[in-house]
Amino acid sequence: MRFLSKSIFAAAIFALLAVPGIALAHPKLLSASPAENATVKTASRIVLKFSERLTPKLSGATLTMTGMPGMANHPDMKMTSVNAAIGSDGSSIVLTSPKPLPAGTYRVDWHVVGGDTHRITGTHSFTIG
Repeated sequence: MRFLSKSIFAAAIFALLAVPGIALAHPKLLSASPAENATVKTASRIVLKFSERLTPKLSGATLTMTGMPGMANHPDMKMTSVNAAIGSDGSSIVLTSPKPLPAGTYRVDWHVVGGDTHRITGTHSFTIG
């Protein structure tokens, strides 16, 4: 009987330790439009979809033009007219430009905070051409 009690106790401890690991997973980028390293003809809206709901006040993104056709030494240029907001689903970041973005290469620098309150950062690149 004593062995059975130790086995039950050990199983209970294991279960308690395993559950928080599942609950505290970091948000992960699941998909994006335009897709990573894709070349598209035009875009005025970029959507990054994450694996969980985001904390709006602590999550966001910026868009930087990193290259322009015909300009070998084009300096990185932050696109200040682009607005970033949490999507209506609560688990995406939507970047919107008032007009189609010019041809070139782009990088989205994003930062998100989910339920575990850890800040996660990443980048996403695509081309308009």
